[in-house]
Amino acid sequence: MIIIPARLASSRFPKKVLADIGGLPMVVRTAQAVSSIDRVVVAADDEEIIDVCKAHGVDAMLTSTTHKSGTDRINECANILGLDDNELIVNVQADEPFIEKDVVIKLFKRLQKLQEQKSNFIMASCYNAINEDAAQDPNLVKVVLDDASNAIYFSRSLIPYNRGGGATYFGHIGIYGFDKKSLNEFCNLPDAPIEDIEKLEQLRAIYHDKKISMVKVASTGFGIDTREDLERAVEIFL
Repeated sequence: MIIIPARLASSRFPKKVLADIGGLPMVVRTAQAVSSIDRVVVAADDEEIIDVCKAHGVDAMLTSTTHKSGTDRINECANILGLDDNELIVNVQADEPFIEKDVVIKLFKRLQKLQEQKSNFIMASCYNAINEDAAQDPNLVKVVLDDASNAIYFSRSLIPYNRGGGATYFGHIGIYGFDKKSLNEFCNLPDAPIEDIEKLEQLRAIYHDKKISMVKVASTGFGIDTREDLERAVEIFL
């Protein structure tokens, strides 16, 4: 299952998820991009998003306005839907209208592999290789991996610091997968100071010694974080 968390009151870019991209609201375009893979539900914090989604034939559900992160929002949605503990759930951000189907499919396959391995905690995400110029951008989250392709740390800062030369940089793609049991476990973890400092929800798992399995993908998609990103997205559909 794919659940898309959508929040209307974005502090940096209010009503971003409803911004028009080529004649469709951003959240609708994102939902349509992945609708052929699995069932898609938008978990929204405002009736305005619900109405827009329904007008375009996208299933949507109202959730609390007080969630700390999008992952907490999709967990509420999954609980309302009564999903089984073994159900695989992928969290696609509402501001990812260019997300490629191959990326989502690869993430589902990694989740299935973790299930087959009977992992106690199942959480996975994606990354791709980026150059040093891109790695300097604080809007692009970087990730450092261990030798088993699990995440060691995520940051908006440049990591690793290239003191010795020859550094390779990986950009995090903001898509997450869980089984329902692990999703609920993640959302019940205590607050993590590093999550609040970096404003990156995945650090909650790292802080509490939970593994995040990372999948390398080739992706040219980009998220809409700023109005400049939106202008770039609109130009693609002109």
